[in-house]
Amino acid sequence: MYLPAFRHPLARLGALAALALPLAGCNAIVMKPHGDIAVQQAQLIVTSTLLMLLIIVPVMALTVFFAFRYRQSNAKATYAPDWDHSTRLELVIWGAPLLIIIALGAITWITTHKLDPYRPLDRIADGRPVPAGTKPLVVDVVAMDWKWLFVYPEQGVATVNELALPVDRPVEFRITSTTVMNAFYVPAMAGMVYAMPGMQTQLHAVMNQAGTYEGLSANYSGSGFSDMHFKVLALGDGDFASWVAAARQGGAVLSRASYLELDKPSHKEPVRRYAKVEDGLYDAVLNRCVEAGKMCAHEMMAIDAAGGQGKGSVGAVRQLTRAGATRTVVAALCTPDNPQGLPRPAAPVTAQYGRFRAGRPAGRPARPTTRPR
Repeated sequence: MYLPAFRHPLARLGALAALALPLAGCNAIVMKPHGDIAVQQAQLIVTSTLLMLLIIVPVMALTVFFAFRYRQSNAKATYAPDWDHSTRLELVIWGAPLLIIIALGAITWITTHKLDPYRPLDRIADGRPVPAGTKPLVVDVVAMDWKWLFVYPEQGVATVNELALPVDRPVEFRITSTTVMNAFYVPAMAGMVYAMPGMQTQLHAVMNQAGTYEGLSANYSGSGFSDMHFKVLALGDGDFASWVAAARQGGAVLSRASYLELDKPSHKEPVRRYAKVEDGLYDAVLNRCVEAGKMCAHEMMAIDAAGGQGKGSVGAVRQLTRAGATRTVVAALCTPDNPQGLPRPAAPVTAQYGRFRAGRPAGRPARPTTRPR
């Protein structure tokens, strides 16, 4: 499309200003967050950008200077077609970027360990260490299609699409997903952390200022992804206690049956609260065995560690206690004559031996049926 009005430079500048004007009113929460972890991450971005600009700005300025200085029409510029080396220039060209790379590497290494989401907090804010004896608030996060479930094991309540946190108290998030990979992200509090089915990731963070903030899914997960938002309520200690009391009084019970109903895909799910959560529900979600009679992932892993061959149901395993130690063992095998792996009573030794003789390779002599005395 031809727009002659935009050929003039002033018209182009006016168009760019018109496009940038709506962004002027945006709240740049990523660079001005209200949680200590996010504040440190924002400072890391600023520091890294300034260090890189120490090279970028001179290079861009020198590019313009050389193009102007050594243009064809400038007869005063020195013409040296045989010049090819300068030790001083080589030291500057290679030394300055190398020093900046070393500085960036050191900063990245230090902050990678300091801001590790699995690392418990040692401070609430700059100059404010975590008070002795302070226990973090534990919140279990489940990414669903297409909503967020938050379980508070200490308080015994749960919410959908609403996350309430006390101000200046460390929070330990245990994050998982039900179906596909997702990402838990509260820009005002900390960076995003992935949520994966059958796995648990962690995030330690804190909110330092009361208010209402936005949380979202930061990884595409299907048709309801764009509406997968939740409210984050940063509350004082008294307000948080009142919020917990209100959730205990006005909510329903989050049992395994109600969880399976909630787990069905839905769009724009409203905020809801649960006054009570069935014991062990989050562990069942994490191990993908909420449904009755389904083997949990940790039981499968125990069977695999012992040699495998277990079937995917609770009837395929049993607890064996020997010498005071209890472990999970296989109680049902999947074989050609028992494809469902149904438990069977142990066959007599003679019957087992008969099957062995019938299936022995050709040419192999038969073993004696009785043991010599």
